[in-house]
Amino acid sequence: MSDAPATWRPATEETPLVRRLLIGSVLGILALLLLAPLVAVFVEALRKGWWEAVTSLANPEGLAAIRLTLTVAAIAVPLNAVFGIAAAWFITKYDFRGKALLITLIDLPFSVSPVVVGLCVVLTFGANTWVGGMMVDAGYPIVFALPGIVLASMIVTFPFVARELIPVMVEQGRAEEEAALTLGASGWRTFLTVTLPNIRWALLYGVLLCNARAMGEFGAVAVVSGKIRGQTATMPITIEMLYNEYLSVAAFTLAAVLAFLGFLTLGLKTFLEIRHADALAATRRH
Repeated sequence: MSDAPATWRPATEETPLVRRLLIGSVLGILALLLLAPLVAVFVEALRKGWWEAVTSLANPEGLAAIRLTLTVAAIAVPLNAVFGIAAAWFITKYDFRGKALLITLIDLPFSVSPVVVGLCVVLTFGANTWVGGMMVDAGYPIVFALPGIVLASMIVTFPFVARELIPVMVEQGRAEEEAALTLGASGWRTFLTVTLPNIRWALLYGVLLCNARAMGEFGAVAVVSGKIRGQTATMPITIEMLYNEYLSVAAFTLAAVLAFLGFLTLGLKTFLEIRHADALAATRRH
């Protein structure tokens, strides 16, 4: 007498109990590691009321930190977009020795501590170096000034744009660009009318990620900025300084503003995904 055949089910389909356990585990981890700290930030910011939070945010140090953070992002992100496009173009459109090494170097900021990045900037462009000393004598210091903060932020965030573009451009190949060049289009016209429309969504994702990281960067900026109040202290650094001085409402309020800017970036990304779902799907099929 043979055993009854087991009920067949796809290998990728789990039982309802397993699905509920997996979903519950993921939601629990997200709530513990992500949602709870964010809620705590906003609760602490409003612990003494809206007026106290707004007043603490309106102090000159907080406003200067917000301006500096937005300025750094406004400079670093467009430059990284240009450099990321150039790097992705060079890697995907040309064959040369050392391509794998170049890709590894682009990924280097992902594996190196931001503090090390900041230290490298100080050792290269500090006042005791040839380049840094020359810039200080000319009245344009790099370290402990805006240029050093921008440079450190660019190094840390450089891989985001290039890493979003390279897989897309590899998948698309070179056929369309070669066809445009064969038909007489110039290199610049080929880029604007063929390449850029094909990579615009990957470029946008890379820019959004780069912007979020540039605004929230702490380690590299802490080393190169000197933490000068009202001058070189970005929002993350100012939050730390306020918290260490037991000005918790001001620290958490500024942290809430920084979190809101992150939510704004994420909301923009989500809106574009919903608004242009068809175009995104067409891009991913290429």
